[in-house]
Amino acid sequence: MAEQLKDADGIREAVRENYAAAAKAAAAGSGASCGPQGCGCGESVLREDEREVFGAALYEEGERQALPDGAKLASLGCGNPTAVAELHEGETVLDLGSGGGIDVLLSARRVGPTGKAYGLDMTDQMLELARENQRRAGVENAEFLKGTIEHVPLPDESVDVIISNCVVNLSADKPAVFRDAARVLRQGGRLAVTDIVADPDMDEQTRRDMAQWTGCIAGALTVDEFRAELEGAGFTEVEVRETHRVHEHAASAIIRAQKPAKR
Repeated sequence: MAEQLKDADGIREAVRENYAAAAKAAAAGSGASCGPQGCGCGESVLREDEREVFGAALYEEGERQALPDGAKLASLGCGNPTAVAELHEGETVLDLGSGGGIDVLLSARRVGPTGKAYGLDMTDQMLELARENQRRAGVENAEFLKGTIEHVPLPDESVDVIISNCVVNLSADKPAVFRDAARVLRQGGRLAVTDIVADPDMDEQTRRDMAQWTGCIAGALTVDEFRAELEGAGFTEVEVRETHRVHEHAASAIIRAQKPAKR
């Protein structure tokens, strides 16, 4: 029987262990799995049908070709946030839960040499892999930081855009994630993430299953919950749009929101 949810620390450690294993697999060239259970669920290579809803296949061919194999193999996301963030030259962007660095490297190229892309991850193995991918890609305007998405190690109002790819659902304290995102965003800054949203009728067993949580499904908010949590953290213009199904009880979605500008 799958291990059941216990507390926030237990959930965080399970997620850390799971993604450490995925990073090791990607570094070894075997790929990281992300099957219909969700994101980052082990070390085996994706089946063809799984690649349609998770991983590097969700990026344009040109984007994939420009990245090291390690970044593509470690891609465990459910979308392509860099395609929806509308990044501009000179902006500073932060990727919450940056993993092998695929979205950070793509963002760094989009914001150009006058911009900056930060990646934040709590897993040493993923940070090591991401920095090696950065070196291989020859990207200089990127930096990978160690920390949790609930407590971002950056100053107040220091970034223009926050992105994330199938990571917010892994947090056991989502209000803290959104509050800290609002803190580090500049006035008028924006959030553009891809994440898992749960159907309102998701069964309780799925929500309580630790394996499903570390695989992105059980910890997912519903569309209404996502909107309420973001608005509660002070965001406006919240948009949640489902893109494709990833599970019997869940879908991938694009979530956008704005931090109000000073009047």
